[in-house]
Amino acid sequence: QVQLVESGGGLVQAGGSLRLSCAASGRTFSRYTMGWFRQAPGKEREFVAVLRWTGDSTYYADSVKGRFTISRDNAKNTVYLQMNSLKPEDTAVYYCAADWGRLGVLPLVLNEYDYWGQGTQVTVSS
Repeated sequence: QVQLVESGGGLVQAGGSLRLSCAASGRTFSRYTMGWFRQAPGKEREFVAVLRWTGDSTYYADSVKGRFTISRDNAKNTVYLQMNSLKPEDTAVYYCAADWGRLGVLPLVLNEYDYWGQGTQVTVSS
C-alpha cells in the first residue's frame, strides 16, 4: 500500500513557475514509476509526465514538453514536477500517481496506475 500526498500548488501569474511535490509513504517508493496527471474543470483527467522507477526514462505530454520537468528523490520518497513558463491553460488540479515496477512501455493512461494522491490546485492567471 502506498499513500501519496501532493503539495506546492497555488496561484501564479502567466509566465511564472511552481514546483509540485508528491510525498509517498512506504519503503518501496524507489520501485514505483511515478506519473503526474491534471484535470481542468469540465475536462477529463489527462497525462502530464512520467518518470520510470529506474530513473532513466521520462515522457511528457506535448502541451508541457520543454516547460515541465519531472524528477524524484528516493531518499525523501518524493517526486517533483517543476513547472516553468506557466500558461492559463495549465490551470487544473494536479495529481501524482504510482505504478509498481513497470518495465517496457511507460504508463500514460489512468488505469495503468495503482495509487493516486488527492490532488493540488494550480491556478494560472493571465
